[in-house]
Formats: sequence, structure tokens, C-alpha cells
Amino acid sequence: MLLSLSIIILTSLLMSSLFTRLKLPRMIGFLLTGIIIGPFILDLIAPEILVVSKDLRQVALIVILLRAGLSLDLKDLKKVGKPAILLSFIPATFEMIAITLLAPLFFDITYLQAAMMGSIVAAVSPAVVIPRMIELIKQQKGTKHQVPHMILAGASLDDIYVIVLFMVFLQAEQQGSFQFTNLFNVPVSILLGAVLGYVTGIVCAEVFKKFHMRDTIKVLILFSVSFLWVSLEQIAQDFISISGMIAVIALGIATLKHHEVLAKRLIGKFEKIWVIAEIMLFVLVGAALNPSVALETGFKAVTLIALALLIRVIGVWIAVWPSTLTKPEKWFVAISYLPKATVQAAIGAIPLSLGIPGGSIILSVAVVSILLTAPLGAILMDQLSNRLLIEPEELPI
Repeated sequence: MLLSLSIIILTSLLMSSLFTRLKLPRMIGFLLTGIIIGPFILDLIAPEILVVSKDLRQVALIVILLRAGLSLDLKDLKKVGKPAILLSFIPATFEMIAITLLAPLFFDITYLQAAMMGSIVAAVSPAVVIPRMIELIKQQKGTKHQVPHMILAGASLDDIYVIVLFMVFLQAEQQGSFQFTNLFNVPVSILLGAVLGYVTGIVCAEVFKKFHMRDTIKVLILFSVSFLWVSLEQIAQDFISISGMIAVIALGIATLKHHEVLAKRLIGKFEKIWVIAEIMLFVLVGAALNPSVALETGFKAVTLIALALLIRVIGVWIAVWPSTLTKPEKWFVAISYLPKATVQAAIGAIPLSLGIPGGSIILSVAVVSILLTAPLGAILMDQLSNRLLIEPEELPI
């Protein structure tokens, strides 16, 4: 196991350096590392690591959500309000519907399995988007209309929305039928998760103010509480629907609201933790991919994803149409909603691990969506932010 960890980390860092030099997202290097050293090619990853792969991917997702919550100021959310809320579900819904209707035409899967695929692929990537929005906020780019704040909030909520729907579709697949009444669990799940997470965040903030402890201990406490809520979601699912992921992000938001100085310090801590979490997340999802299946689905997957992205862009424009954003800013929002990576890596392999028919196809499409959209979205955001987020007073006379 130690040898496998050594191979994973060293190879990942080497691939990361290569892709960074090429000005591509390093996560692509991590993903390719997992594919190469995984069980289907070189088989250099110890079975013990593959057994806990699902849990490790979930930990990485929690890191991202906590970091996002600690960056989401409620004052900024109030300013961007309606567009951020619309962005949290309209683009994803458009893309999910497109994939649900089109995927059975491309692959031998049912509409319910296609809905699962759609809920996985439709999520925007926190790993690609959130760091860039935080950097834009620091540089005061697009802040007149709160564009980075809007994208940060909308993208974070978008992930929660699709994850909750994924769990609904997954449960329906396991039960053998889909009940529309399950959709009513979505708002209930989101509301309960938000309340539980926010109240816990207030309590944690007050404890941190009254009792002196190192920031590392505070990070461990926030992690433990996050694990508790995510576990509660699984334990209570037969009785009541609670979104553990919403609770995690609400925990971060409450910490920022009630202890801002600490929250800004903790963001740095989570950035450091993300270094290793990101490696494990993308390497392990790469290891779960069967390259032969990916090659078989490759062209069809690219075509499906391209069509779904076109529909998604339409959804983005509908979401931001009533806003005060300029046309270039609206295009930047559409571009920012292209990349996929983190959620696809975190939940893309779940259907396969549960033995669901079509699970390998779902994973292959999820991985292709990462390889296609993560570099595309990252490059476009980096190259076009200076052009599309020019404030009116910055325009040449």
C-alpha cells in the first residue's frame, strides 16, 4: 500500500508539472495517471486503496464544498440573489433533460440510467471554477455586477442540486421504478441540510471564539462535523431526506458569517489539504475507468456531451437574461459553466461500483466529459476574463 501511495503521488506530481507547463488543468494529468497505473493497464494501485476509493473521493468533495462555503459571503449572495438561484438549477436541468432524452439513442441504456448519467455530467466543476472565481474577486474583476460572486454561488448550489437528483435517480434504479413523489424530497433535503449546517456553523464559530485552539484543530472539527452530516444522510434516508452536502456548504457559510477572520485563515488551510485530496480524487476515478469501454464510447460520448453543452448554454442565457449583466459578462458566465471535473470524479463511478447495468458507460461518459470540458473551460476562462469582464469605466475612450 505504501508503495502504491508513493507511485500515485510521484507520478501525479510529474504529470501535473507537465500539464501545467502546457497551460492545461493539472487534474487531467492526475486522471491520466489513474488510468495508466490503474488495474486495467499497469495495475500498480494496491487493492486496499481501491476498496476505500469511494470514501476517499467523498472526502475530497467535502474539502471543495467546505472551501466554497467559507468563500460565500451572504452579503454578496443577497446582491446577486435571483440570477445565482436561477443559475443553480436552470442550466443543469436543461443539460440533464438533454442527456436523458439523447443518451438512449447513443447507448444501450434505459431512460432512468440516462437520467443518472445526466445528473452526473450536468454538474459544473468546483475544482476548476471556484479557484478562478476567488482569484477574480481578489483582482476585483467583474465585481461591479458581482459576476464572480454570482458564478461562485450558482456553481456551488448547482453541484448540490445535481447530487441530490443523482441520489433520487440512483435510489429509483435500485428499487426498480421511479416515483415522482421522490422529487418532493429535493426541496426538503436542501432545506433541512441548510438549516442543520448553518446552525452547526454558528455553534462552531461561537466555540472557536470562546476557546483557544490551533487552526489545525478547528479544521479537524469542521471535517468531523461534515463527516457526521454526510453520514447522517445515509443513516436517515429511509426516514427523512437530508442533504449532507448542503449541510457542509452551509457550515462553511455560517462560519464565514459569524467568524470572518477565522474563515479567511481556514481557506488557506483547505487549499493545502486540497493538494493531496485532488490527487486522490482524480487518480482513483481514472483507475476505475476501463479504457476499452472508454474507446468504444468515445466518439458517441463526445457527440452527446457537445449537444448537451449547447443546450446548457441556452439554459445559462435564460438564467442570466433578467440580470443587469452586460452581454460579454453573460458570455463569461456561460463559459464558466462549461467545465466538469470534481462531481463527475466523485460520483461517476458509483453506479459501476453498485453493479448497475450501464455503469461502465456512465463512468466512461463522465470521464470523457472531464477530459473534454475541463481544459476547454479553464483555457477559455483564463484567456477571456480580461476581455469579457472589463468594467465600463475601464473601456478606452
